[in-house]
Amino acid sequence: WYQRRVREGKKKKGEKKEKKKKGKKKGKGDGGGDDAEEGFKFAPSTFIPGIDEASINYDDIWKNKDESENFPQKYDAELIKELKRGEVEGEIRVQVDDLMRQELKNLKAAIERDKGKKGKKGKKSGKKKGKKMTGGKKGKKYKKGEKGRKRKDLTAGKSIESLYEELVKEGILVQYPKVKVSDFMGEYSYLGTTLRQANIEPMPSLADVRRVITEYGILPMGSQTVHETAPFIKSLLIAGPHGTGKRMLVNAICSELGANLMDLTAENICGKYPGKAGLTMLLHLVMKVGKLLQPTVVYIGNAEKTFIKKVPKNDMSDPKRLKKELPKIIKKMTAEDRIIFIGTSLTPWDGDVKGICQVYQKIILIPRPDYASRYLLFKELILRMGGRISATLDLSSLAKISDGYTPGHIMSAVKHVLTERRVQQLLRKPLTATEFVTPLARVDPIYKEEEEQFKIFYDFYKAGLGTEDLFV
Repeated sequence: WYQRRVREGKKKKGEKKEKKKKGKKKGKGDGGGDDAEEGFKFAPSTFIPGIDEASINYDDIWKNKDESENFPQKYDAELIKELKRGEVEGEIRVQVDDLMRQELKNLKAAIERDKGKKGKKGKKSGKKKGKKMTGGKKGKKYKKGEKGRKRKDLTAGKSIESLYEELVKEGILVQYPKVKVSDFMGEYSYLGTTLRQANIEPMPSLADVRRVITEYGILPMGSQTVHETAPFIKSLLIAGPHGTGKRMLVNAICSELGANLMDLTAENICGKYPGKAGLTMLLHLVMKVGKLLQPTVVYIGNAEKTFIKKVPKNDMSDPKRLKKELPKIIKKMTAEDRIIFIGTSLTPWDGDVKGICQVYQKIILIPRPDYASRYLLFKELILRMGGRISATLDLSSLAKISDGYTPGHIMSAVKHVLTERRVQQLLRKPLTATEFVTPLARVDPIYKEEEEQFKIFYDFYKAGLGTEDLFV
């Protein structure tokens, strides 16, 4: 990935240099441009100043501090006094400032009284103030603007407990199985470097997907400080073939964060909160409860249906119901809101790419598992289901013949073979690779044509809208 980004950076720099050469003739100072560093440069990190400050603080206070006689690690009274001294000084400063202002006001009043001008100035200022308070246009405009800024709370008289209960009863706020991110198994692509040397761009591995999900979906949402400091990710779209683990990743994000899961899939909200007013109330409830009980994940299954060009006649779920409202809601979100919208899609090319990109900031494609990932999946799943790895089980051949099958297919095959009775027979009859062939043969694999469709969609997404490569 890094080498690819470096090549892209060099290509863009070369194009810029060619444009400059065509537009202007270079003078004597052209030699300095050749010595400039080329390649991809990371943006400056917003976390480095905080780390530097903590390092300086450690050097100043703790580095040379003798803690040999402080085994129980009791508090340091002098450090606490020093910290509190600043707070007390700030509080006293406010009180002193108020007293000084009052003294200044009293001095001005005394000077005016001595000069005998207090009465005249009092009348003039009284008239001006009266005009501003009673019939001033500026005052009215200010009040109107102030009212315009305030948003109406549709559920002002209800408690958060009652709103939470309402969402649970309507099936919007749902439970999810506890899943770890590490349960999304997959190996790194060991052939990636070899393929790049042959000018072939490899598909990302399942380990890359797990890393990106952690960086975009879990780390920023887990801490308010990180969420406000790191790049603000409002929404993700996870796309991939059937059985690749899209919903599992959504559950893993919620489990790792301990977040609330709101399900706004078209089939789930069909018939609930009908009409335009009902939709407004639904979105108001989701955002209000989501902000008060952070972090919150808003899930939208079959996300491409929201932007589908032509709704099938047999689809009664009204999939385009959220099309106009979703971009508005996501646009209003701020860094203080630890809410993330996550969509999943089997066929993202069925929807309008421009509309999808307006809603979802990052698009993550889940590929078919490669040989290393398939080998790991068979090994781990067999052991988890109570099986045993022996010399009779050729995992290498099994991983080779299962090319094109997703993690979901492999899990179904392992469950089909390792029944309770078969586990009891393992001591007398060890597992063989041929036992897994039959259940795999009953399922259609993911063919290369379908994988190519995902590649074409993603290339069109990047090239058609001129956006950067969002899949790291």
